[in-house]
Amino acid sequence: MVSVALRISESTKSLFDKVPWVNWSELAREEVFEHNKRVALLDELDELCKNSTLTDEDCLRLGREVTKRIRRL
Repeated sequence: MVSVALRISESTKSLFDKVPWVNWSELAREEVFEHNKRVALLDELDELCKNSTLTDEDCLRLGREVTKRIRRL
């Protein structure tokens, strides 16, 4: 497994020290994993939409319609 070191300010370190029960390494690992999942999803959506002819206005209108219909459920 690869190890990564991060530099943080003294003020950030003092904040970390106030909550010693938090496993900061594990939290950082989970956040990196979640970030990578979001990036992969956005890449997938970009690929799906690359040939779309919808305008931003069309997308907003469709989004409002979906929201309206979900609220009715």
